[in-house]
Amino acid sequence: MKLFPIFTLVAVIALGLQAADLGGTWKGSMETEGGSVEMTIVLKSASAVAGTVKSDQFTEAPIENARIDGHKIAFEINISYGKLVFEGDVSGDEMKLTVAGTQGNKYPLRCTRQKQ
Repeated sequence: MKLFPIFTLVAVIALGLQAADLGGTWKGSMETEGGSVEMTIVLKSASAVAGTVKSDQFTEAPIENARIDGHKIAFEINISYGKLVFEGDVSGDEMKLTVAGTQGNKYPLRCTRQKQ
């Protein structure tokens, strides 16, 4: 009987550590040397991070090498100019990312999940 409270606590902690549902369309913009770039990130509802990223600067690209750890998220896309790396935090309907460009420059990108 003394183990029941421990098992209950472990179950509650495990549920809290599961990845949140990030599914949906996320939109934001970032300022670069070339001006403002609008980004749309479409994430599928699943336990793994999958989806696409598109912008007014490049066509839609699939998300690769995605990782999520609690509120931390990271993924990459490959476009004609090279690889872009996205890393940051997700909280509710807001995603704050740093995007490492093809030349190594880093840009802040704040996205919000669009209401369906």
